[in-house]
Amino acid sequence: MLNTRLLGSMADSPREGKRAGPPHFTQLTDMASEFVGGTILFATDDFFAPAENLIKRDSPRFKEHTYTEFGRWVDGWQTRRKRSPGHDWCVIRLGVQGLIWGFDVDTSYFVGDHAPRVSIQAANYKEDKQPEIPQREVRTGVGATPEEFEAIAELKSSDWNHLVPMTELKPGTPASSHNYFPVSSQQRWTHVRLNIFPDGGIARLRVYGTGQKDWTASDPTEPSDLVTIAYGGACVGFSNAHFGHPNNIIGVGQAKSMADGWETARRLDRPPVLESDENGVLLVPGCEWAVFRLAHPGVITQVEIDTKHFKGNSPDSCKLDGCILTTQEEEDMVRQNWDLPGHKWKPLLPVTKLNPDETHLLDSLMPELQDVITHVRFTITPDGGVSRLRLRGFPSSICLLRPREKPAMRFSVKAGFRSNL
Repeated sequence: MLNTRLLGSMADSPREGKRAGPPHFTQLTDMASEFVGGTILFATDDFFAPAENLIKRDSPRFKEHTYTEFGRWVDGWQTRRKRSPGHDWCVIRLGVQGLIWGFDVDTSYFVGDHAPRVSIQAANYKEDKQPEIPQREVRTGVGATPEEFEAIAELKSSDWNHLVPMTELKPGTPASSHNYFPVSSQQRWTHVRLNIFPDGGIARLRVYGTGQKDWTASDPTEPSDLVTIAYGGACVGFSNAHFGHPNNIIGVGQAKSMADGWETARRLDRPPVLESDENGVLLVPGCEWAVFRLAHPGVITQVEIDTKHFKGNSPDSCKLDGCILTTQEEEDMVRQNWDLPGHKWKPLLPVTKLNPDETHLLDSLMPELQDVITHVRFTITPDGGVSRLRLRGFPSSICLLRPREKPAMRFSVKAGFRSNL
C-alpha cells in the first residue's frame, strides 16, 4: 500500500519516451470525484459537453458516429472554439478537502480538439468563509451567464496559488492521454481552478491526495468519524480485495451499490458442510481482514458496520481490534504484510454476527478511555462484502494542544509517537 510520507521522494511522473506505469500518487483518493462529493461550481463554457464530466468516477468512453444537436458526443468537458479574448476555465469544490499529491489531466479520445495547454490553481477556504455560489445546472450548448460570472468573482480565483504552471498537454491517444503532475505543497486545499488555454476538451481531471481536517475547530462534545477518508483515514493493508478495495468502506456518504464497498473472493478453505456455534456464528477456519490508519489518533466509542446492498454475500460475522503504532512501526508492518504480534492488538468489538443489507450500530468495548488508538484491524468471517465502516469517537486531546494549554483529559501516547501519521 502507498505510504504518503514517502511521496516526497518519488521520481517525477513518466514523460514521453519513458515506459513506466502511473505515478504512486494515483493510488490515493480522487478528491474531486463526484463519488466523494466533488462539485463543479462554475465553467466559462459548456457548449459541446459539460464540465461535470470532468469529475465522473468512471473512465472516459468513446462513441463513434454519435452526435448531439451541438456536435460530436464526447465524454469530457469541451468548450466551443473561442472567438473572443481570454481563455476557458472552471472551478471545482473538492469533495475530500486536504493535501493534494498530484493531478492527472486525462485527454482520452480528444484528438484534434484537446486543450493545448493547462494550468491548475488551488485555494483553501474555511467552511464558514466560503462565499455562497448558486448551484449550477448541468447543460450543454451554452456559456456562463453574467450572473454566474458575478457570483464566482467572489472567490477571486484568478489570484489562487498555482500548483501546476501553464503546461502543454498531449493529445488523447491511448499512448499519451494521461498527463501527470506531482505536487509538493504541504498545504490543505478545498478548491481547484482548471484553466485551459485557450479552449478545447479534457476528458477527466483527477485530483489525488489525502483528506485533512482542522481538528482544533471540532466540537469536543460531538464524536467524529475517525477513520473516514474525508478526514485522512486510509487502508494500509488487507488480505483480499477481489471485487472491491477496503478504502471504499471508509468513503464519503452512503454506498450506491456493491461496487462502492469492500468485497472479497469466496474463500476456498470453507468446509464442505458448514456448522455454527451456540450463538449462530459459523465455525470456519479462515477470515479476511483490512487494517486502517485513523485520520487522527483517538478513542473509539461507537462502531457502525453497514452491509447495505450485500444481500446474498455479506460476511457471517466480524470483529474489530485496535492498537497504537508509531510511524516507523507502521512502515515496518506494511513491509511485513501486517504480521503483527498478537499482544499489540486490543479488542474494540468482539466477534459479532452480521445481517445482510443492514446497518449495525454497536458500542465499542474499549475498557479504558486512556487507550488511544491509531490503527484498527477489521476482520470479517469467512468472506463477503461490507459497504461502510464508521468509527466514531474523540480525537486524542494531547495531539491537539496549543502552546501553554493543558489537556482536558488524560491520554497516554507512546514515546516518539507523532500525531501526523
